[in-house]
Amino acid sequence: MEDDDQFDTTLLASAMSLAASKGWRHISMPEIARNAGLDIGEVRTRYPFKTSVLLLLGRLADRSALVDDGSLSTPREALFDLLMRRFDVFQQYREGVLAVLRGLPFDPALAIVLGVATMDSMSWIAGAAGIETSGLQGALRIQGVTALWTHTLRAWEKDDSEDLGTTMAALEQGLDRAERMGLFPAANPPALPTEEPVTDNLPENDGLDTSFVE
Repeated sequence: MEDDDQFDTTLLASAMSLAASKGWRHISMPEIARNAGLDIGEVRTRYPFKTSVLLLLGRLADRSALVDDGSLSTPREALFDLLMRRFDVFQQYREGVLAVLRGLPFDPALAIVLGVATMDSMSWIAGAAGIETSGLQGALRIQGVTALWTHTLRAWEKDDSEDLGTTMAALEQGLDRAERMGLFPAANPPALPTEEPVTDNLPENDGLDTSFVE
């Protein structure tokens, strides 16, 4: 496992370094492997496509975010913590990640792949934060968390502070609005009293509004 982790992080560091200096579109997997000092055949076996290196970054960010430290907190507090842990990993490869983001408008296929991967990551993040993710309402909440991540990512792109203060402020702002729009209902709401059944029709979207990101 340690050898695998070392292989992955060495490859990722090489890819992000080259992306920062040359642009993501202008580097190849053999070049990444040679720069990392890794066997090209082994890299070909483990990471057949350049996009798979970016998916590796997402998995490593998720793994860091989803470490269970046993702390108890509200869904809002947990979501702040989980998303900032994810940004901490992105920050380690900042210049390379920024190079990838700059190239996305010119690579629609890559944008779609990363968009799908981000939605999957946010599903895990939302669930870990104690947000109910099942059913139609859960899907809407996942979209809300994804929108929150995207909103904060825009702030992170411009944040050159060491403590990521601008990023944290943007995340808090987004969380404030998300809370007002109903993103944080109880994960396991108490059952309604059987002697007073509720018969009124519920709102179609459970009060959830995912438009809190411009």
